[in-house]
Amino acid sequence: MGPVAASGPDARTRSPSPAGSPSYPPRVRATPLPENGRRGRGALTNSSGRFERRAREPLDDGWGGLDAPAPLKTEVTSETARAVLTRNSSPDLPFDRSINPYRGCEHGCVYCFARPTHAYMGLSPGLDFESRLFAKPNAAALLEKELARPNYEPAPIALGTNTDPYQPIEQRYRITRSLLEVLSAYNHPVTIVTKSARVTRDLDILAAMAERNLVKVYLSITTLDARLARTMEPRASTPSRRMEAISMLAQAGVPTGVMVAPVIPALTDSEMEKILTGAAYAGATEAGYILLRLPLEIRDLFREWLEANKPDAAAHVISLIRQMRGGKDYDAQWGKRMRGDGPYAWQLARRFELATKKLGLARKSGELDSTRFLVPGRGKQLALL
Repeated sequence: MGPVAASGPDARTRSPSPAGSPSYPPRVRATPLPENGRRGRGALTNSSGRFERRAREPLDDGWGGLDAPAPLKTEVTSETARAVLTRNSSPDLPFDRSINPYRGCEHGCVYCFARPTHAYMGLSPGLDFESRLFAKPNAAALLEKELARPNYEPAPIALGTNTDPYQPIEQRYRITRSLLEVLSAYNHPVTIVTKSARVTRDLDILAAMAERNLVKVYLSITTLDARLARTMEPRASTPSRRMEAISMLAQAGVPTGVMVAPVIPALTDSEMEKILTGAAYAGATEAGYILLRLPLEIRDLFREWLEANKPDAAAHVISLIRQMRGGKDYDAQWGKRMRGDGPYAWQLARRFELATKKLGLARKSGELDSTRFLVPGRGKQLALL
């Protein structure tokens, strides 16, 4: 390992940033961790989070100290959460409450908009986000308590809004399954968004909930190119496995949709119609899409990935992103952050509209049923807790 570059408020200078770039301090140009040390990971670097007073990054001093690091291993810390339901009032979201069983995500999607949240833990939104994870084993017990509150009003709870509820560590921790057991026991509606075929493990619960109109599942598919997916979202299920999961869910009677997300201009946007067509034939009945978002640290992480993996397309991709963000890297304005603005964004929206109408994916399957809800302590009891 070479010397470590340290910087703090006294060591950094604020240089002019590109139009629309976030207003956090610019960081030292990071040296990517050698490939054998980050095999199976999405980010190339592990720069300190934006709240740290000192930024530490490995630098190659020319002696070969960065040539053969130990492979990066996933570490999971169990945390005792005090609450499990997160509320929001965003006009861009079709739900007002959500649950995230895990912090960080082992899928390692380089574009993941949740990466900046790891900075709140004093960790890097880069490789730390996908290798230093936090699990909430008491989530199901907390959920049951929150559902029992006297003033609780039932409405669909969203799973998978920040980090994936079916990421690889779910196989061992089974927190998402325990949450579904609670929701099913009390007839509470839920929606799920995931990039993992592991969701089919819970078909027994999901099919039973679907019979009561309590669940919808959406598979998120960015690309059908398996090689591209492997580098961009390395530990998520392959695109073909996700299509297979749509088919299995649909055959089991579970209302299933597809999210073309994120749409990356000049890289994956040409696949929109193919993804929608494949999902429709697999049994999806609804569809949505979200434009790539590059807030905070994701801007640098995604650019690093582009320059390393798609150097010929990098400048064009960034140019198109800015065209759809009013000349900025990102625009957080309500109504625009998910879809963008301008001619190219309009074209994407129009293509999506035409394709979904043609494929029968434009119609909504109706609202989930909140009238069946049984208040814990007054209705059915959950024997497993």
